[in-house]
Amino acid sequence: MAQIKRATPGRDYYQRKRAAGKTHKEAMRCLKRRLSDVVYRTMIKDTETSLLPTP
Repeated sequence: MAQIKRATPGRDYYQRKRAAGKTHKEAMRCLKRRLSDVVYRTMIKDTETSLLPTP
């Protein structure tokens, strides 16, 4: 909910989904999935960099 209350990229994404004909619940589900994808990519990136050998 915080993503759609403030002017964030998440709000823009939510509004695009609503404009495409999605219901509030459907748009929220899409937003949650997008946020989980961002978190997952960040975790993978952090894991890859933490496994690098230290000089």
